[in-house]
Parts: sequence; C-alpha cells; structure tokens
Amino acid sequence: MKKLNASLGALMLFLFSAPLALAEESSSTVDSAIGAANTSWIMTATALVLFMTLPGLALFYGGLVHKKNVLSVLMHCFAMACILSVVWLVAGYSLALKGGGEGIHAWIGDLSALFGKGLDGSDSGGDGIPGILEFAFQMTFFIITPALVVGTFVERVKFSAVMLFAILWGLFCYAPVCHMVWFGGWLQEKGVIDLAGGIVVHITAGVAALIFCIMVGPRKETSPPHNLAMTLTGTCMLWVGWFGFNGGSGLAANGAGAMSIVVTHISAAAAALTWMLIDVATTKKPTVLGICTGAIAGLAAITPASGVAGPMGALIIGVASGAICWYFSIKVKNAFGYDDSLDVVGVHGVGGLVGTLLAAVVAVAALGGTENGAENYSWTSQLGIQALGSIVTIVFTAIVTIIILKIIDMTVGLRVSESDESIGLDQSAHGETAYND
Repeated sequence: MKKLNASLGALMLFLFSAPLALAEESSSTVDSAIGAANTSWIMTATALVLFMTLPGLALFYGGLVHKKNVLSVLMHCFAMACILSVVWLVAGYSLALKGGGEGIHAWIGDLSALFGKGLDGSDSGGDGIPGILEFAFQMTFFIITPALVVGTFVERVKFSAVMLFAILWGLFCYAPVCHMVWFGGWLQEKGVIDLAGGIVVHITAGVAALIFCIMVGPRKETSPPHNLAMTLTGTCMLWVGWFGFNGGSGLAANGAGAMSIVVTHISAAAAALTWMLIDVATTKKPTVLGICTGAIAGLAAITPASGVAGPMGALIIGVASGAICWYFSIKVKNAFGYDDSLDVVGVHGVGGLVGTLLAAVVAVAALGGTENGAENYSWTSQLGIQALGSIVTIVFTAIVTIIILKIIDMTVGLRVSESDESIGLDQSAHGETAYND
C-alpha cells in the first residue's frame, strides 16, 4: 500500500510539475526571442543612425557649398565621427547616461563609466539589449548632433576650431541635455516628451548654430550649391537613416517602433510637399533644394513626437514644419541678415521646436496619439512642460556655446584668414581638391 501511495504521489508530482517546467521553459524561450529581436533591431538602427552622418549628412552639406570647399565639409563630418567616438568612450557616455537624478546629477551624469568601465554584453535593462549596444546606439546621436552644426559655419572656420568645438560642446552641452531629458535628469522627471531628440538633438544644434554664425560672422562671398545631385543623394540617405533614429529610440522591435517609422515617413513627405508648394507659389518652380530642405525639416520636427503621434498627427507636424521652417529659413534669416549658411537654425532649430511643442497636441487620442500613456492626459498641461523643456534647453545651450566659442577664439582662433577663405578650405586647410578640372 505504501508503495502504491508513493507511486501515485510521484505520478501526481510529475503531472503537475511537467506543465510548470514546460511553462517556465516556454517563458524563457519567449524572453530570449524578444531579447534577440530587440537586439537585432537596435544593431540595425545603430548602423542606420551612423549612416545618417556617414555619408548622409556629409553629402547633404557637401553638395550645398562651393566646389572649392566641398572636401572641407566632408572632412568635418568624417573627422567629427572619429573624434566624437573616442570622446564618447572616454567620458561622454558616462556624463550622459550615468548618475541618476539626485543633486548635481539632475543636470549631468557622473564619472563612474569613464573609458567604458563596466560595459559588457549583458542585458542593460530587462529588454534583452546588451549594455554595449546601448552605448553604441547613443554614441551615434552624440556624433550627429555636433555634426549638424557644421552647416552653419561652412567655408570660413578653422579645422582645429571645428575639432575643438566638437569635443567641448559634446561634453559640456550635449551630454548634460541628454542626461536631463533622457537618463534620469530633472526634465525627464518633469515628463518632457522627446522620444528621439527634438530637444536633445535639434534644438541644441539649432541654438548652437545661431550663436556660431553670429560670432564667426558672414562669409566674404556666397555661391549657389555646386552639386544638388549630391545634396539629393544625402537627403535620401538621411531619410532612410531616420527610421533607425526614431524607430530605434524605443529600444524595442514592436508595434510602437513600427509606428515611429510610419509617422517619420509621413511627416517628411508632408513637409517636403509643403515646401515645394510654397516654392511654386513664390518662385513658380518646384526646386530640388526646396523639396530636400522641406523633407529634412519634417524629419527634424517629427523626432520628439514619434513616440506619441499617429499618422494624422504626423501629417499635421509635417505640414506645419514645412511652412514654418520655410518662413524662418527664407524670410526671418534674410530680415536679420545672419549667415546661417545651410539653414541649420531654420530647419533643425525651428523644426525641433515646432515638433517639441506640437508633440503635446498630436499625442491626443482624437488625432490617433497615445496620450503619452497617461490616464488623464491634458495636452495643455503637457504643452507647458514642453515649453519649459525647450526654454531651459535654449538658454543653457546658448550660454554654454558662447563660453566654448570664446575659449576657442582665444586659443586656436575661429576663423580662417581672408586669403585662405578666398582660396577655399579644400586647398588652404587640406591641400587637396575635390575636382581636377
């Protein structure tokens, strides 16, 4: 009888434990699959965002300058990618991502991860993504943000000044704003909406660009773009790369990431068409330069809202950014006379601000938005938070950029000589030419 009871007990234990074991194994398998999917997508997104700078942004800017300066622009973007990758490893990653949000760390990270200390292939946060991959993905943002500023000072700034600006501005401007908005800082705690960098990337770059072009002064001579085919090619690369920029910022291969890609595309298309139609209305011709610039404006504007907007919201942001960025790039710039050479202020700065503010509006459910995941979402309250984040970033970026440029001007100097500017930076700075004709 005892043997029978023991046998029955063993049988019952098996019957009940086997499903549990299978369930645990199944759950583990699912978690592993999710981790693998997320990791694969973010690896792809990392490559796409780097592709935006090399070669996308380089070609976009390179085609817009005089042929005697095209190599210098390409060199600026390429060299920035190199030096900022090293700076990110040495200190940028730690200052941007580490430290939580207490005390001084509400504004900037700590020094706990200098030289990549602690980085390995383990999960960074329960989503299956290795910490080293998050390091790489965020590094591409660290690269492209200072590189955007290149467009405002082309054809007249020393190469040494460009490199020093990239280092100092990346560490003391980008890293703090990145930390404040994304990685435990006080603006994140306030609830600012900025999935992929309307504030962190575009507003900071736009403000820095405005300060830079004012302090360095206008070019001695201007010229039409030397190769719009190059610019169009760069625009296409930026557009495709932006899918990684926005779609990867949720750090997951899921429906939200897919929506981010869709709204990114719709906003770019709507803004490009809006700019083109304004061109037709004002100049009677649809220009390649106009439709390319409009697309970039739409991409910049949707960036902060790409995690909360639906397709209708993206359409609204696209049309609004196309029109407003055109006005600032053409009318306002000409009225004030600052030489923002390639319209970084009007496209990225204004576009980022438009998208940051409209993120509060397009997040409402009536427009297909996610309401930022809040049960009692108020777009008016959120608009105030978005405005606060924008104003703080504008003021902080302006002050830090002025200080950095003053330091550079007192050390290596900002501007090349008049003779070097006349010769062209390809020859005077690099001893090379892009075209041998």
